[in-house]
Amino acid sequence: MGRVLQALSILTFLLCAACATKASLSEEGEAVVEEEAAVQPDAEAPAEEAKVEAEKAEAEKAEGGEVPLVVAETEHREEKPSDELAEVIVRGRARHEVIHDLVSEAQTLLRDVQLQYAFTGKGKKEVLRGRPVAFALWSEAKMEWTIAQVEIPRPPVKWKPGGKPMPFIVRTPGITARHVKGTGAERLMFAFSKGDEQLKVYGRKFPVFDSALLKKKKWRAVAETAKPIVYLPFTEDTLDPIFVSGGKDFLLSTARKAVADLRQAHVLSAAYPGELLADVVPPEVITTLAVIEQTDDRDFVENKENAFNEVLSQYGLKRQEAYRYSVSRAAAIGPMQFTNRRGNGTYSLVVRRCPGAKIDPNFERGATDLLNVMKAAICLFDIELAQMSPDIRLAYHDNMKVLGIFPVAAYNGGPKNVTKLYRVIQRMGVSLDELRPAGEEQEGQQVVCPCLWKEAGADVVPVPIPKYNNENRWYIEKYQSILSEFD
Repeated sequence: MGRVLQALSILTFLLCAACATKASLSEEGEAVVEEEAAVQPDAEAPAEEAKVEAEKAEAEKAEGGEVPLVVAETEHREEKPSDELAEVIVRGRARHEVIHDLVSEAQTLLRDVQLQYAFTGKGKKEVLRGRPVAFALWSEAKMEWTIAQVEIPRPPVKWKPGGKPMPFIVRTPGITARHVKGTGAERLMFAFSKGDEQLKVYGRKFPVFDSALLKKKKWRAVAETAKPIVYLPFTEDTLDPIFVSGGKDFLLSTARKAVADLRQAHVLSAAYPGELLADVVPPEVITTLAVIEQTDDRDFVENKENAFNEVLSQYGLKRQEAYRYSVSRAAAIGPMQFTNRRGNGTYSLVVRRCPGAKIDPNFERGATDLLNVMKAAICLFDIELAQMSPDIRLAYHDNMKVLGIFPVAAYNGGPKNVTKLYRVIQRMGVSLDELRPAGEEQEGQQVVCPCLWKEAGADVVPVPIPKYNNENRWYIEKYQSILSEFD
């Protein structure tokens, strides 16, 4: 019955969209929401095989449910730019400075925008038709703002790049929209045009609903109590090299602060008795997780460094606000994607097992605070390392960054993946002391990655990781690729 009602709800949305602009999808999207049967790869097309495997892995961690209302209520506000915007641009300031001011101006404009809720049916059959979202659009030709309102389906439809277009309604006359990516608070993005001009997106207002009221189907109350967040997901309009380098510096400095705080608190390691936790996990290693967790496998396979740069640019622009609203299908939240599971998840485990670190016990607040959650991730690494075999722990202690693949594998999928990875490495005929940092593939090499890199005489060569868990294999591949950015 529930499925029938959901189907009718979507049908109603489509029928009401008689004058709507239909979405078209870009090839660069976010997480696959619906896992499908794998296409058999061509044996002579390693790149295509890698893409297929990445898509299967990405299906495991799609953008998911509603952002917790308490997270939306702690939204950080940026200050309004002090200079007149048009004057700033005329002065010829650096591009990243102009972008930052445009984003701040867009936030200010959107604060007072009223979202347009629409209801269908009467009496007990009344239903909230969709989710209204507002965008602040900048015209470089006319040097002026336009606020565009778009209505997307509620509940969110299942969508993946290259699949069925997501239906939506443009409620602002004269504006044409194209769905680019995402369905939720963290990643939903459109491209807009007015006439022949492509408008730039510098702001978005997205309502977060009360999950309890949604379950009770109190539609009017859902709209009345909605908490709109003004937050800009990644868009090509804000990608800038200064933000990329700034994102690296911000993440690494935050990780170093986390390590310094743990050192000052004299927190001891569980994996290496008598040693400080601060000496067990290098800041460069923990920093990689803040990027890996927000990088789609498909984007990584297709775009490599550029996929990382999108994430780094977002950190450089948004700083501590970046990825606060990231919610996976498994209800993992925040930049490091911790879970709670009614007080029995990974986050609660870390709070209990690592008391000296003084991790914030409030899940929604703590999991969305980057400094706090980096401390939690360091504690989790140590907890996972303590459960590994003595030979892995010994090898890791001597080569923490390279052998970081083991706690990284555990962070992604638990201790079972560590056991599987170790067995796979043994089957590969590679000893742990032969493993090296990722190098560059030589011209003519036909190696299907994900790979590990081992010493071979004077060279470092890639060795394909046999299949054991698609998501975990690609997680390790991303870890090795991004690590060098922070060395």
